[in-house]
Amino acid sequence: MAAPTQQPDVLPKASRAGWRWSLAQWLEERWWKRYLRSRDPEAYMVWKRNYWLKLLADQWSVLGLDDPQFILDAGCGPAGINMALDGHRVVAIDPLLDRYRSGLSHFNQLQVEGVEYRCTGLENFEYGERFDGICCLNVINHVDDLNAALDSLWVNLKPRGWLLLGIDAHKSGLLKALFRAVPGDALHPHQHSAAEYRAMLESRGWLIEDERVYQPGRIFDYVLFRARKSN
Repeated sequence: MAAPTQQPDVLPKASRAGWRWSLAQWLEERWWKRYLRSRDPEAYMVWKRNYWLKLLADQWSVLGLDDPQFILDAGCGPAGINMALDGHRVVAIDPLLDRYRSGLSHFNQLQVEGVEYRCTGLENFEYGERFDGICCLNVINHVDDLNAALDSLWVNLKPRGWLLLGIDAHKSGLLKALFRAVPGDALHPHQHSAAEYRAMLESRGWLIEDERVYQPGRIFDYVLFRARKSN
């Protein structure tokens, strides 16, 4: 059963993105088409796999990734972290997979044999079998219904299972308020700080084991949370 979803006062009331989500999905598909157009698929796959392995390097041992696990790549895009999870049973989901499959010439070459891909959003996803771990990287601020997506992460994970959550988090309260008022960052329908995301996790019962700025930026820091589901 999911933990209670009552939110602390620090969080905004709105949880659904509405039209912002539709715009962000269109822009996301367009961005990938332009980005991959001039790239060699094999070279890009090697580069992206190494990128994911570097991100996992400091987490590998504490997450027990030397032993086979059942892992969800939530919001995998055309080149998700499933690329770097050899030896594990992996399910990868994304609401744009069918559009990538039909509209991205590189798509099939970037898919990993043995990974189960499903075209679905995170909000209503339930596999029926709970996962040992979930990777949700640069995804949660792209969803339509933020509360439902966060609840889904909890529901789909085994007790004491782990979550690796990577998010573009606002550094400035002023810019955060501005970007909420106007779509200055149209790719991300949800605009929050690291403290707000931390509160969202803790209010659901997550035990945050590690929080770090993985990639600092001018407006956003890319923040990586490692959390554990409480019993």
